[in-house]
Amino acid sequence: MLREDTVFGPIKSRRLGWSLGINLLPQKGKICNFDCIYCECGWNAEGRDDKVIPNAAQVRSALEDKLADILLNDIKVDSITFSGDGEPSLNPDFPQIIDDCIKLRDCYCPQAKVSVLTNATRIGDSEIFQALRKVDNPILKLDAARDEWTAIINRSLPDYHVKDVIEGMKAFKGDFILQTMFLKSENFDSLSEEVFSEWCEVVRSLKPRLIMAYTIARPTPQSGLLAYSAAEMKAALAPLMDEGYKFQICG
Repeated sequence: MLREDTVFGPIKSRRLGWSLGINLLPQKGKICNFDCIYCECGWNAEGRDDKVIPNAAQVRSALEDKLADILLNDIKVDSITFSGDGEPSLNPDFPQIIDDCIKLRDCYCPQAKVSVLTNATRIGDSEIFQALRKVDNPILKLDAARDEWTAIINRSLPDYHVKDVIEGMKAFKGDFILQTMFLKSENFDSLSEEVFSEWCEVVRSLKPRLIMAYTIARPTPQSGLLAYSAAEMKAALAPLMDEGYKFQICG
């Protein structure tokens, strides 16, 4: 499910309402430092043909054109969302693009939030961190609390360490949204006692303002993955809810 445009939509998002998407990666390819077993964009190896990444000027032009059309036609937009075909913060112009987006949002669509869906691998970079601190919704992924588990579900690179990402998330001081995929595969189960209990402890250490708990909704590159229902996730997460944590659960 590769995006064909740098700016696309608005489309109805399960989690963000009417979302105007921004793809900072190739229009007909995929670039990511994760290779998640559930990624709707497919495996990294399948998206290598196009390696052209839009620069800040190109993104700014495409976004302004789209926002002008949205304003002219009174189209509803709840969120301007950086998602796209891979990890958006891998675009070398990411910090500048965030600044440009906020300025254009304020001019054309001030009611919309600016959201970034990121795997959080680059939050240790000070420029990436500062850019994410400027947006309304920094949505940071953490699917599991151990390196060996992320190697299964996210097929992360060898230099990825969960403890480093958690330390980076702590610098947000709770002012971020934690995003977690819940699924079951042959060798990984998000709601198994060990995996789930350690993830809960991470949540308690981070205290995010909101947790997006979601599951598979589209075809996945790895076969045999099973989704959890909203009811199953809600039942598992009930103790954290009782502790006051806020959730958005999407089955």
